[in-house]
Amino acid sequence: MNAGGRAIFRGSHRRGTTTHVNALHMRWSKGDGERGYHHGNLKEALVRAALALIAEKGPAGFTFADAARWAGVSPAAPYRHYRDRDELLADVARRGFEQFEQRLADAWNDGKPAPKLAFERLGKAYLAFARSEPSYYSAMFEAGIPADASPELRAAGDRAFAVVRRACEAITETFPPGQRPPALMMALHIWAMSHGIASLFARGDGAQRSLPMPAEDLLEAAVLVYLSGLGSPAS
Repeated sequence: MNAGGRAIFRGSHRRGTTTHVNALHMRWSKGDGERGYHHGNLKEALVRAALALIAEKGPAGFTFADAARWAGVSPAAPYRHYRDRDELLADVARRGFEQFEQRLADAWNDGKPAPKLAFERLGKAYLAFARSEPSYYSAMFEAGIPADASPELRAAGDRAFAVVRRACEAITETFPPGQRPPALMMALHIWAMSHGIASLFARGDGAQRSLPMPAEDLLEAAVLVYLSGLGSPAS
């Protein structure tokens, strides 16, 4: 089952002759008017450049040549690793989903010590990722890259969604026999609620909207109302 959707990067600022990319803890040094990379790994440099450009311009606001310029290489150099800009964005989205899956899995922790408590942690982890990794989150959900752009991207999205589904399967087990809703349906609903609240109220970039309460409280209330409507004793 595909995750069905499309994190926090604080952008960059200049100080003197050095450009700092805070959220990535990476330093790009100026040389001959270009940003350079020091580790010799062009592919990683392009991914970091894409994250920085997403933070600055959005996922649709830069070109393949812009990414090369940020990495301090020729416009032709990125083609050694990526067919085009969309393939670069697909790789960024895949990496984002892999981190996302790990955050969700750590929060769920196989439903310990109790499914309800673990379920609350899962929702908070979802919002925390959107808040702490907005560039990844944007690449994952807002870049317009189809989930089937690559098998690796689809698989990474599926694994992230699978964590939510496993959690919902555990919650449905708390319902009385014969009154248990389909776990897949619940997982899709929970994913949609979490994503909507994260996208509107828990972003780490300028698109976050104001809210008279923590986004975590809003999500918790929404989930409680949802579960109560289904007749869950876990609510």
